[in-house]
Amino acid sequence: MVDAVVPNTAKEHFDVDHDFIAHLNGECLDWAGTDVEALQHALQAQGEDWYALVSERCPHLFASVPVFISDLQLQQMQQVITAAELALGVSEKDAPLGVFYGYDFHLNAQGAHLIEINTNAGGAFLNAVLISSQRASNLYGDAVGEADPDRAFIEMFRNEWRLMHGETPLQTIAIVDEQPESQYLYPEFLLAQKMFERAGIAAFIADPAQLEVRDDGLYREGRRIDLIYNRLTDFDLSRFTHLRAAWARQQVVLTPGPAHHAKYADKRKLAWLTDAESLRAAGVADEAIQTLQRGIPPTEIVRADEAERWWGMRKEWFFKPVSGYGSKGAYRGDKMTKRVFEEVLQADYIAQRLALPGERKVCMGDTSVSLKYDVRCYVYAGRIQMIAARLYQGQTTNFRTLGGGFALVRVVS
Repeated sequence: MVDAVVPNTAKEHFDVDHDFIAHLNGECLDWAGTDVEALQHALQAQGEDWYALVSERCPHLFASVPVFISDLQLQQMQQVITAAELALGVSEKDAPLGVFYGYDFHLNAQGAHLIEINTNAGGAFLNAVLISSQRASNLYGDAVGEADPDRAFIEMFRNEWRLMHGETPLQTIAIVDEQPESQYLYPEFLLAQKMFERAGIAAFIADPAQLEVRDDGLYREGRRIDLIYNRLTDFDLSRFTHLRAAWARQQVVLTPGPAHHAKYADKRKLAWLTDAESLRAAGVADEAIQTLQRGIPPTEIVRADEAERWWGMRKEWFFKPVSGYGSKGAYRGDKMTKRVFEEVLQADYIAQRLALPGERKVCMGDTSVSLKYDVRCYVYAGRIQMIAARLYQGQTTNFRTLGGGFALVRVVS
């Protein structure tokens, strides 16, 4: 990994850098907490009903401490993102580009490791509130986020529309998910709706079944939908043929869409991105290949005819379903039973060599606990818009951990 390719002087820099960051994340420092009062004030400012909904439904939405990373780790993540988008062929000619790509990293003593690319990454609107609430804090390190997230997000959606329709005004947006009011991140949908409405764009939160099909497109409450902000996890829309048909006929801008998921988030792409021979054959530059091999753990497609091989080395790998999301159906090999292993062999899975997550100590009264964390870079057109972390206990990320949830990321120089 990093040790094999970094020159000695840079390696010494990295070792010292990592030790310092590990110290900041590994101690209960009085000055290193989230400004809870400022955060609560920012949440209450979103409206009484909204605040009550978040308080009731999402008690562990935000972590009680920030996560510290170094400027070198930030640089490593940006390099991996740039190399991945170069290899996957990101282009301004793609129409639309796809909003809120999520590049998820584990940071540890060996460097920054890209573990997943998502094309419908949740949490951006919530993290914008979190980051904005902490800007006045004197806490060490700088948060990474747009100075005016509303303006940046609106421009992103308008650009998605513009790539298809030029300067014709974007007038209506539907935020679409199955039974949206029952979704854990429904409060985020409400934030997005309010943002669009402040910008003069009519916005609906809708289940796919609530979109009416007409000859010229999709409608909601008598209004033709210009753009769908897609939060569905049926990535190819196989269960929502009316949405897929309207998208295929270019009657609606769908972002992100099936083409975005197939190009970036199909987990088999992680295997391709770590295959130097295939990358070279596709014309990817050697420098980008080296960056990808440093920054993405070796990843392979699991094949049933290699069962003996995989069982023998399973403890060093993490197994993920090709079309999975939200850590569903994902297993650490060292915790996998023979029965589960046999099920994995009969399904479509990739295996990624374990890259352990970083840890952050959280203090609650007289007790403390070390939580794992991953770091998510929200990306549009290759550019990082904001960075947030998720603190959790257990095998995968969740929002059920006391002291855990979305965490501010501060970059220490």
